[in-house]
Amino acid sequence: MEIGIYTFAERTPDPKTGTLISAERRLHDLLEEIELADQVGLDVFGIGEHHRPDYVVSSPAVVLGAAAARTRRIRLTSAVTVLSSDDPVRVFQDFATLDLLSGGRAEIMAGRGSFIESFPLFGYALDDYDELFTEKLELLLKLRESERVTWSGTHRAALHDLAVYPRPVQDPIPVWLAVGGTPRSVVRAGTLGLPLALAIIGGAPERFVPLVELYRESARAAGRDPATLPVGINSHGFMADSSAQAADEAWGPYADTMGRIGRERGWPPPTRQRFEAERSPRGALLVGDPQEVIDKILFEHSLFGNDRFLMQMSVGTMPHDRIMRSIELLGTVVAPAVRTALAGRTAPTLAGTA
Repeated sequence: MEIGIYTFAERTPDPKTGTLISAERRLHDLLEEIELADQVGLDVFGIGEHHRPDYVVSSPAVVLGAAAARTRRIRLTSAVTVLSSDDPVRVFQDFATLDLLSGGRAEIMAGRGSFIESFPLFGYALDDYDELFTEKLELLLKLRESERVTWSGTHRAALHDLAVYPRPVQDPIPVWLAVGGTPRSVVRAGTLGLPLALAIIGGAPERFVPLVELYRESARAAGRDPATLPVGINSHGFMADSSAQAADEAWGPYADTMGRIGRERGWPPPTRQRFEAERSPRGALLVGDPQEVIDKILFEHSLFGNDRFLMQMSVGTMPHDRIMRSIELLGTVVAPAVRTALAGRTAPTLAGTA
């Protein structure tokens, strides 16, 4: 199993001190985090795209390009690229360039995004939300298939036998489809034969098993072999040397961020009791000591047979040294233990894959 990290590069006041670091400092810290993830043997680092004051990365490919020059082996991906409000030609060119800079380590994780700011910013209507994503994903996949493309759609000017450069090292460059919990999105990924990145950030992981089954069933119905299609799980988590320390350090930033987003969306405010339930053995949060995280990753693998696990450690602003320690524990303790345990384990056979 590939194990890695993703981040939205948050920049919010520290809930304990009220300190707000500069955007320049946050990006400096982020590059140090990616460097350390590479050094401790993690497999993947993903960066999300946002267009809000509480996050500092609006162009993941630019930051990942800087990371490519400072790393050797870790794969570098968006998490996600908000394809609905972007231009697929530029997305392909940006990540093809990243692939060349990194020696073939780039990936695109395409999604519809969890916030809406990019739509008015780039002149798109939210009413066209799904149609935009469908059309632009189609073009992106055509662009990676061949140098010259003929394509027409509703929301972008047509291409008539035009060539798109540069071409990436990888042929094809990986494109993952990131989904929350929408069956329609899962079916799309399976039908198109795209790797699935499934976000599990709340509730019992077991409730997502039917979605993974649906993904593999959809792939089979489209004439594809589900065994060749990777599944990744993306979840919130954080580690410290003890379980109590991890919970105490993660709770404040988590409550601040999820409470703020909840107020925007009408969710109830987070409580410490609910937080503790979510980090229990059957909850969605991987917050604890290394053994607790190992156990939960292995439990989820028994459910999904997933090929990748990515952890979002900084749900809210946390001290840089604490994030660095969590990355160190993930790479030097958790990942080796998980790989050793899975070396002798047979992945579960879910419906539609037998």
